[in-house]
Amino acid sequence: MREQIEDFSELIIPWLLTHGVKIVIILPVAFIMVKLSGKFVEKAVRIAVTPDKFSSREAERKRENTLIHIFSVTLRITIFIIAVLMILEEVGMKIGPILAAAGIVGLAFGFGGQYLIRDLISGLFILLENQYRIGDVIEIAGASGLVEDITLRMTTLRDMDGTVHHIPHGEIKKVSNMSKDFSRINLNIGVGYGSDMEQVIDVVNRIGMEFYNDPLWKEFIITQPKFLRIDDFADSAIIIKIVGDTQPIKQWELTGELRKRIFITFHNEGIEIPFPQRVVHHVKEGSSAGSNRENSVSNDN
Repeated sequence: MREQIEDFSELIIPWLLTHGVKIVIILPVAFIMVKLSGKFVEKAVRIAVTPDKFSSREAERKRENTLIHIFSVTLRITIFIIAVLMILEEVGMKIGPILAAAGIVGLAFGFGGQYLIRDLISGLFILLENQYRIGDVIEIAGASGLVEDITLRMTTLRDMDGTVHHIPHGEIKKVSNMSKDFSRINLNIGVGYGSDMEQVIDVVNRIGMEFYNDPLWKEFIITQPKFLRIDDFADSAIIIKIVGDTQPIKQWELTGELRKRIFITFHNEGIEIPFPQRVVHHVKEGSSAGSNRENSVSNDN
């Protein structure tokens, strides 16, 4: 037993003093490189990305943070793979055959690999063209929501129901960005045909000005919401359009508040917001339709 322990010690101690020491060095060096790589990528992106005159500082910051996130994750994965391969080599495994086997597996799955390459190339162009960033609200591939994560291969969205959608970039044919640079209130309101249109326009513009100057909302509103045009003559109402520019992603919250203010003010000013109506003709049984017809109005809510 003693001889076996001595033999084991003669084998393990030299290994620990050579390969073991290298492994102990590889691990902290890899950890330090991961930490430093994040700072390096952040500084490099902040310097390399030049703002344009059309984008706000907040939009540029979102773009920079998205690029930093993607490049940092890619660099960390690369460092991790290299560190693992170096450790495997130190424990006696030949990494040459492993790399060769990986190449063979890659060829075996070449058909699927073409989709991966397509996703990566599409993701690269999405980043270079700055189509959207983390924090934007977009619609892609039949799904819409807040962009929570972007990698070179896929985009992760969370919709209003809290459902998370993972969409490979190769599946994206069209991108609708609802929060790039600025957003817009685009509100249609119906008023009765008997309304004084000049009064309606004055009231709408007054509401928009008060809203714009409200300290609680002013920082989110870029241009005052105001009457734009008569948009349509509907069956029961004249449809007017109200527009105004807002900070990104704030259009839904501001539109809801504007609806509330319009409803309250219209009620106080006596401006009718009509609901659909239907005229129903009742004919008395046994009477002629022309002389005994009764008209009644029923409401369709």
